[in-house]
Amino acid sequence: MNNLKSVFTTSHYLQRVEIGEKLQGKCLRNVSPAVLSCYFVIILISILAIIAVCARLSLGVRSGIEYHRPCYATCPKEWIGFGSKCFYFSEDMRNWTFSQTSCVALKAHLAKFESPEELNFMKRYKGPSDHWIGLRRKSSHHPWRWTDNTEYNSSVLTRGEGECAYLSDRGISSARNYAPKKWICSKSNRYT
Repeated sequence: MNNLKSVFTTSHYLQRVEIGEKLQGKCLRNVSPAVLSCYFVIILISILAIIAVCARLSLGVRSGIEYHRPCYATCPKEWIGFGSKCFYFSEDMRNWTFSQTSCVALKAHLAKFESPEELNFMKRYKGPSDHWIGLRRKSSHHPWRWTDNTEYNSSVLTRGEGECAYLSDRGISSARNYAPKKWICSKSNRYT
C-alpha cells in the first residue's frame, strides 16, 4: 500500500514539474531579448547603487563623520541647563566678590541673562532666597555692567542704591558688596 501511495505521489509530482517547465518555457519564449536586457540593466544599476551607498557610508565612519549624530547639551553635575547655558545655584551665602571668584573657579561667571526667558528661568529656580548675579557698578552714578564689562541695557529696572545686583522675588535689586547672599553662576553648554 505504501508503494502505491509513493508511486502516486511521485507521478503526481512529476506531472506538476512537467507542467511548470512547460509554463516557464512559454513565459521565456514570450519575453523578448530586449526586455530581458532591460531587466538585466535595471538589476545591474540597482546593485551598483547599493555598493556606492555602502562605500560612502563606510568612508564616512572611517573618517570620524557620523551621520544623524544627535547633539546633547551637557552641564556639569548640580548645574541646570537652559537654552545655550548652564546655571549653578549656590547653597552657600557670601559677598558679591567671593561669589564671582567662586564662579570663576568653576570656569563660569556670575549669571548674565540675555533674554526675559533666561531671567524668568533664574527667578523660578532660585527659590525664596536672594542670589547675586553678574551686574555691578562703580557707584549709583555709573551704569550697570556685566562681569564681562559689557554695559547692561536696563531692560529690567534695578532697584536700590547698592553697587552689586542680586535677584530677589521682586526682580533685580542692589546691595553693598559685603552683604551675604547666595549666588548664580552661568556658562555656555558643551556639546557632545
